[in-house]
Amino acid sequence: MSDKTILVINTGSSSLKFGFYEEDNGKERLVVTGLAEGIGSRGGKLSVTDAGGHVLRAEQISFASQSEALDRAFQWLKDTSSTTACAIGHRVVHGGPRLRTHQLLTPAVRAELEACLHFAPLHLPVALQLIDQTQKLYPQIPQFACFDTAFHATMPDLAVRLPLPTELFQEGIQRYGFHGLSYESIVHQLSGNLPSRTIVAHLGNGASLTALRDGRSIDTTMALTPTGGIPMATRSGDLDPGVLLYLLRVKQMDTDTVEKLLNHDSGLLALSGGQSDMRDLEAAAGLGKADAQLALDMFCMSIRKTIGAYAAVLGGLDMLVFTGGIGEYSSTVRTNVCQALSFLGIGLDQTANKAHENVISADDSKIAVRVVPSQEDLQISRHCRALTYTSRH
Repeated sequence: MSDKTILVINTGSSSLKFGFYEEDNGKERLVVTGLAEGIGSRGGKLSVTDAGGHVLRAEQISFASQSEALDRAFQWLKDTSSTTACAIGHRVVHGGPRLRTHQLLTPAVRAELEACLHFAPLHLPVALQLIDQTQKLYPQIPQFACFDTAFHATMPDLAVRLPLPTELFQEGIQRYGFHGLSYESIVHQLSGNLPSRTIVAHLGNGASLTALRDGRSIDTTMALTPTGGIPMATRSGDLDPGVLLYLLRVKQMDTDTVEKLLNHDSGLLALSGGQSDMRDLEAAAGLGKADAQLALDMFCMSIRKTIGAYAAVLGGLDMLVFTGGIGEYSSTVRTNVCQALSFLGIGLDQTANKAHENVISADDSKIAVRVVPSQEDLQISRHCRALTYTSRH
């Protein structure tokens, strides 16, 4: 690896991804990537693979935290390579109302993130811990924060404002939107083939949809936090506010209990009676399990409803894009969503759909339907390289 390598760190609720990226003829290229899975559980695993997907090292190991997993990952990297990154990029889910652009991690930015913990209490503490950890290990290497909310800073007030008093808006209670790095990567990949009116569905354990006009976000399903929007694997999505009042008043739940319910015990998991992985849900539904079928149908219906609404927001639709783990690999979900949208002019090529090809719309479909892989980490590397160049000049 060269001395212009970017190290990207991307943490999830129970996983940690890291990777080295180099520039090759003006494009970012993955060199080595690693994944720690099952953090906080007994069935943990750490693996490192090369750009071709060949496993360089793998180990069944349990990690109590992302910090512990990162320590082990850094030790592996030291054992296998003498390369030192020229910059380190961190995915940060939420930057609050004042941090809406990707930027150098300075003490002032670090302090602002500390003040924003209440906006993303499940994500920001871990992100800050890993930022502090890498800065102690590599104090001379510039580090950058890449925010999932940055892409949605283009949304108009119609989408940003919530129907609440102005005082709350001024405190930062507004629609931020998330999965921004994923959406950015889709726009980057389709830069020459992105029509004016596009809807992107990022479907994974966390799921959201965004309406794009000329490649810019004008509306998105998640709002103040990543809990909002459509139902997800374990997250409730949007609820009648009266449900929360009922939980607080009648059930006498405290805020921590409500937070756990909404983020960890709801969504597909609750509807199906215990299954949150789409592969398991599809298998159970195929065996005639009514609860699993209900969860699958509600998930797809919420996606269809959003696509219909966003087609109205955009004044029509030219392209629908599926991305994220479910969006990229579940032909069943794509079929369920699209077949009921034939009135919009959407038609699927089922052979292409089942093969997970890049273009899955039929030849006579009025709307292009595509499957495009999410490249969050590549997008972080692109930003870090550009920001590193800017900071040096």
